[in-house]
Amino acid sequence: MSGPVAQPAREQVVLLDETGHAVGVADKAGVHHADTPLHLAFSCYVFDHDGRILLSRRALSKRTFPGLWTNSACGHPAPGEAFLDGVRRRVHQELGLELDDLRVLLPGFGYRAEMQGVVEHELCPVLVATTSTEPHLDPAEVEEVVWESWADFRAGVLDGSRDVSPWCRLQVEALPEDPLRAPGRPLDELPPAARPS
Repeated sequence: MSGPVAQPAREQVVLLDETGHAVGVADKAGVHHADTPLHLAFSCYVFDHDGRILLSRRALSKRTFPGLWTNSACGHPAPGEAFLDGVRRRVHQELGLELDDLRVLLPGFGYRAEMQGVVEHELCPVLVATTSTEPHLDPAEVEEVVWESWADFRAGVLDGSRDVSPWCRLQVEALPEDPLRAPGRPLDELPPAARPS
């Protein structure tokens, strides 16, 4: 695995075509609007060694879906950054967690969601990991977190009683019943822009 890429002064995202190939970059600060271009992202579900999932409530200052509960962490790998390195970097930045057993479960997941005229439009592979560390939150990203039984959380999402982000609902519907014990998918099933070079 290659080392982390030095981050530019402005965070950038990788723009994609409909087949998942990189076609350019854009500043993250300006990429989300009414006609957001497709770009590369990820969602990670982090479990502790008791099998509980760490759920995050998005910061109230977030431009899209503020204050909603969602999966542990979401983010964007930087241009030129190895995909798994980007996941580890962002999870550490947002939650202060070190990840063990990081693996991809839904390599081709993508979605489009809109809130008050601002669109999320991402190819967003879904990963699972474990951690032995306790969270230390970046308040610009995360309002609060809670450890919860995966079975209870999943049941609430599937029966509609649990209010979560639109992408989290779709991901929980697509994930295996027990994602912590599910085998990872090969990295060559990721979108081409995210595959190891």
